[in-house]
Amino acid sequence: MKIKAMKWLTTAPVALALAVSLAACGGASSQPSGSPTDALKGSDQQTLDKYTTANVTPIDKIDKTKLGLITEGTLRVGTLSDAPPNIFVDSSGKFTGYDNELLRAMADKLGLKVEFASTKFQALLSQVKNKQFDVGSSSISTTDARRETVAFTNGYDFGYMALVTKEDAKVQTFAGLKSGLRIGVVSGSVQEDYVKNTLNIEPVSFPDYNTVFASLKSGQVDAWVAPSQQATGQVKPGDGTKIAEKKLNTQNFTAYAVAKDNPALLEALNSALDAVVADGTWSKLTAQWYTDRPTAAEQTPEGWKPGSKAVKVPAN
Repeated sequence: MKIKAMKWLTTAPVALALAVSLAACGGASSQPSGSPTDALKGSDQQTLDKYTTANVTPIDKIDKTKLGLITEGTLRVGTLSDAPPNIFVDSSGKFTGYDNELLRAMADKLGLKVEFASTKFQALLSQVKNKQFDVGSSSISTTDARRETVAFTNGYDFGYMALVTKEDAKVQTFAGLKSGLRIGVVSGSVQEDYVKNTLNIEPVSFPDYNTVFASLKSGQVDAWVAPSQQATGQVKPGDGTKIAEKKLNTQNFTAYAVAKDNPALLEALNSALDAVVADGTWSKLTAQWYTDRPTAAEQTPEGWKPGSKAVKVPAN
């Protein structure tokens, strides 16, 4: 089976095909009230082009004394502890993963320290808005609804959704998700919005990735609609689960969240992102954490690239 564009992205330029496994199961749910909405409204290529900056301020022109940080010289970052390979705590207690290591590299360019703190995804954006954190780092899909709460940097990654099921499941595709199935999601996620408002099915919401995955394995839910990277980090050979299908969305990008009233920090992070793209750090980290993206072709599928419109990704 090949990855296919979601029905709400039928015009997306998708030039990437991956082989994926099949599976799914059964249960009970109810129809939500209200009319269906587009879970990723504002993440189409035309909208994102409007938000992606034409260029950035040179890194050496950034005034680090005017970044409006909670603690001067330190980025206080809200992140998750359970979503490998992007955002998690390793066996030594270190906050790591693709998103967090990329942010560390960006902070290095700005001469800033990084202080991570664990939180729940459903609280993260409001915590950034209220200045509990300077930055939110959690593979956050940028949407119109989320831009009402926070500002976002330029994009550093593109998006997938995955359908995770048990090995012996009956439902094999996103198209097979129907009323009557117990579909697990993380509360506050784009996937929750997609199941509830695009599929028009009431999902079973959980506080974090570990809990929803454990509930799938125990049979409390029949399927999990997940960010693909987190699904890949959770599913292991022999654990009785599979990634049944992936849906590729090169138009949607993920970005770091910043308070809307702190444009100086947003400008600095965009400058730092371009700097780590230009010097090859972004490519190196992408290949390290996403082993299925070893080259520039896999890292920058048609219609998408990280950073501002001006920065170029080195060939590799």
